[in-house]
This record gives sequence, structure tokens and C-alpha cells, in this order.
Amino acid sequence: MKLITFTKKGIYCPQGKFYIDPWRPVDLAVITHGHADHARWGMKKYLCHHYTKPILYQRIGVDIECQSVEYGETIILNGVKLSMHPAGHIIGSAQIRLEYKGYVTVISGDYKVQEDGLSTPFELVKCNEFVTESTFGLPIYNWLEVPDLNTKLQSWVLKNQENSKTSVFIGYSLGKAQRIMKAVEGLGKIYVHNSIGRLNEAFESVGITLPDYKIADFKENPKEVQHGIVIVPPALLDSNIIKKIPDAATAICSGWMQVRGARRWRSADAGFAMSDHADWKGLLQAVKATEAEIVHVTHGQTEIFSKYLNEIGIKSDVVETLFGEDEEESEKETIENPEP
Repeated sequence: MKLITFTKKGIYCPQGKFYIDPWRPVDLAVITHGHADHARWGMKKYLCHHYTKPILYQRIGVDIECQSVEYGETIILNGVKLSMHPAGHIIGSAQIRLEYKGYVTVISGDYKVQEDGLSTPFELVKCNEFVTESTFGLPIYNWLEVPDLNTKLQSWVLKNQENSKTSVFIGYSLGKAQRIMKAVEGLGKIYVHNSIGRLNEAFESVGITLPDYKIADFKENPKEVQHGIVIVPPALLDSNIIKKIPDAATAICSGWMQVRGARRWRSADAGFAMSDHADWKGLLQAVKATEAEIVHVTHGQTEIFSKYLNEIGIKSDVVETLFGEDEEESEKETIENPEP
């Protein structure tokens, strides 16, 4: 039995007559999470988790038709049982579980098995068929435990304070920025770029508590952030905005920092391997635990990861998608080719 097909519009469930994270306009789009490569404009109707709904309103528009559900809640779409389960990627991220005549397919979206203290922790869902990402599907990607990583961020801020420096973190606006805020809470005043502030409001609208922060006015009053803690999106790396921040020490927070090292830091002073995706061990842990009979690998290190799965006895294939064009992938591109 095949519950899903891979089409030019995206992942499609013929029995249920809906798409999962489509990249072209469709009647019903089931959305795994709010990153722009998975949640796009132009759908007639959206279905997502409760926490993702305000993010879609913020990023796509408040006039969209959007239904939201809780984790584990089952709805029936043309005979297909659909439920959402925590993916651990970012706030509201969900694995989509589909069941039809006893056959179960799970589309993971993006996920990580580490608990970051902010996202709902990843939930294992057993299935017959599993669709997985492989953004960091190489053995070299091996994340520090979250408390250890947070300690590194904190130590860097404290060192900067000793040297009268302004700590400037560069991290993706949805997911990483909020993790950075939590990691450095209590070490000083936190200032964020407006794009991060807008998404913080989406977090707060569903009851997620974030540390106190202020949206910085980088154009009119850049000196207000001096000696504080500043968080900006990757597009501002090497920009005039950062150059105007007094006594700035900059750090890139990205999974690519695991192996790219100083060559990718450009003019940054430090780099921290922080990612909202599973590392090599996390990917294998999740895939094996699903006990899936077939695993589709959708984006990232697809060929290598799929080949390895086949070598260890897990039937796998590679499926071409448009996922990964935003978030970590665009972040990598921005790090390599920052805006002037």
C-alpha cells in the first residue's frame, strides 16, 4: 500500500486528498512547522499544530484559512486518520502520522532528538513508512549536549563582558534566536532584531515564556546595545548594521560550525555548533526506532545517508524535494556569501 506520492507540488496523500508541506498552491496543506521552506504562501487552507498557527499568521498573513490541532489529536480526512506528534525541531514542529487500513506513514518534517528546553521533545512514532530529512547526515556532525553548549555561549558572553565587548550572536530568527535567548538569560540586557521580535510575539501568544528583551533600533540608536547581548539573523552577517554596533564581538550559531571552522566564520570572532536538526546519531536513532519497512530521505546529505541505511539493512531511497531552501541551507549560503 502507498499512502503518499511525491509530486511536483509536494508530498501528496491520494486517499486523503491533501499535501504535506507543499511548495505550490493546493487546496489543503498540512504543515509540519513554520520555517519558510515547509510553510509557503498561496494555499487555500492550512492545517498545523496550535503553536505553529501564530507563526503562519506572522509569516504568511492573518487572512489565511488555518485550522490547528493539538499533539496526538486525531482527525479524519477522507478516511485517512491524521495526527501530529512532536518533532523537537522548533516550537510547534510536528511529525505527521497517517493511517489508512492499518498502514502507517510518518512524515517527519525537520526534527531533532535532543531536548532544547524550549520545543516540545521529539516523540518516537512507529510506522511502516518513514520520510526523514538528512540535513546533517554525515558522521562528522555530532552535537554537544544542550547544557554543555549553553555553557560555552555563557562563557563567551562573560569573557566579552570582562573585555568591555558587546556580544553579538548570529542565529536564525525562528528557533535558534529563542534558544540563544534562553541560554544567556540573566547575563545582561538582551536586544534582538525586529524580525526576531515579531516571531517572539508568536511564541508569547501561545504562552511560551521568553527572557526579557528589547527590539533594538540599529539605525537610529545603535549605541543603546553597547556592552549588552545582541541577536540578529544570518542575513546581517558582515552588514553595516553590525559594523555600527560599538565594541562588537560576533559569534555565528549554526550546525555548519561543526566542520566549517574559521573559514566559514568570515569576520566573526567565534562559532558555535547549534542546530535544530538531528545530528548523525540522532538521525540513525530515530530511523531505527520507527522500525519502518521503507525510509525516504528528502533533503540534506541524501545520497550518503540513504546508502548507509541500505548497507545496514534498512530499505531506503532518495526523494527530491524543495525542502532545505530556507533555514539551515539558506543560513549556510548567507554565511558563505553575506549581504554587503
